[in-house]
Amino acid sequence: MAATSASPDSEDAGMDAEVRNPPVGCPGEEENGSLAAEEASEPQSQAPPDLEASVSNGGEAEMEKELVELKIIWNKNKYDLKFPLDSTGADLKLKIHSLTGLPPAMQKVMFKGLLPEEKTLREIKVISGAKIMVVGSTINDVLAVNTPKDATQQEVKSEEAKKEPLCRQKQHRKVLDKGKPEDVMTSVKGVQERLPTVPLSGMYNKSGGKVRLTFKLEQDQLWIGTKERTEKLPMGSIKNVVSEPIEGHEDYHMMAFQLGPTEASYYWVYWVPTQYVDAIKDTVLGKWQYF
Repeated sequence: MAATSASPDSEDAGMDAEVRNPPVGCPGEEENGSLAAEEASEPQSQAPPDLEASVSNGGEAEMEKELVELKIIWNKNKYDLKFPLDSTGADLKLKIHSLTGLPPAMQKVMFKGLLPEEKTLREIKVISGAKIMVVGSTINDVLAVNTPKDATQQEVKSEEAKKEPLCRQKQHRKVLDKGKPEDVMTSVKGVQERLPTVPLSGMYNKSGGKVRLTFKLEQDQLWIGTKERTEKLPMGSIKNVVSEPIEGHEDYHMMAFQLGPTEASYYWVYWVPTQYVDAIKDTVLGKWQYF
């Protein structure tokens, strides 16, 4: 019987098949298979859903805050500020404190009148570009000026106690005898009111001419205007304010602003409505009515 010999082609084919289909249990296959299994069983690293949500919501909440651009004006200083529209007046005072150094209790903040602490900027209709006026003195300023003013005021009161009523003195009678001006502002006896937003007008000065008082709080000035001119006085230059009801017309006062060291420096104004007397004194002498 003739021996059968394998041809070279059949041997090559067998080797190709062996390479293409390695035997079960091949070391290479075990290594690759276990590695794939480990990768399949190992959990993917992901951020917790609640963390992703909180980050997303936090960003959205931050973006949802509506800001308004404000111009804070204090003592000739101006500060540009972006502030949340839903913040309260109390929040704004704290921010002003960080800008100016004025403690909230020493601030008088104005936007169309006194800014209420408890209401939000949105509620009082503050819009972008609004000017917020701030009046007040730092602790150091108050300590520097209060003692001399208080001493001067006590001296003036002591002198007044020795004299007859001001409205009976000859120098004042010549003005008061002219009678009440026709265009004098209405008075409200027994009531104290804040200063109006318009000038106080319809009054006389010592020469009998018409005079008006304009309180420029944002500039810390009192403007005394007559037909001839307007005097712009810094509040801090006024050493004292005195007043007395006019006999027979107690709902009006005569009032003087002390501009120098003696009585000769008094600037007299007659027929001041009584409801504004205390507000004038507090404003000029720095005793603010806080909100």
